[in-house]
Amino acid sequence: MKDLISKIIEWLYLPLLRKIFPRELFRYGVCGAITILLDWFLFWLCYNYLFDQRNQDAGFFVFSAYTLSKLVSAPTAALAGFWLQKNITFRASSLRHATQFLRYLLVFCANFLVNILIGKDFLVEQFGFWATPANMAVTVLTIAFSFLMQKYFTFRTPPEK
Repeated sequence: MKDLISKIIEWLYLPLLRKIFPRELFRYGVCGAITILLDWFLFWLCYNYLFDQRNQDAGFFVFSAYTLSKLVSAPTAALAGFWLQKNITFRASSLRHATQFLRYLLVFCANFLVNILIGKDFLVEQFGFWATPANMAVTVLTIAFSFLMQKYFTFRTPPEK
């Protein structure tokens, strides 16, 4: 599967794009786009249909539809994203798989927290933005942070000697 995905990405890496983007950044962008689209689709599906845009009372706590939707969409997309980034973008990393996964989860948790604080608490609840566009906006805000963390922390490669 990873060979097929790599071949498709290489096919998309047109000569013009080669002049603009380094191969690693292009691969990160394609894999990231797949992950983001999966997250957005699952969030939209959960928010609008599974939770019907309504808060859910668990008896001891009321969960917002936004938070519950992120609790479904984000981990699913994160697992897909980890597999893509590990096997397609950052193949040269020699860190142990468990170390990479733990670091990926730390970056994921930071992004998840930012999404809830800015997306739900700030944009949706304070300013009345619709949930799906708020989720998308926060995702765009976290892309640069995610790339830098994945490159230099999660999938770090040892310095060349």
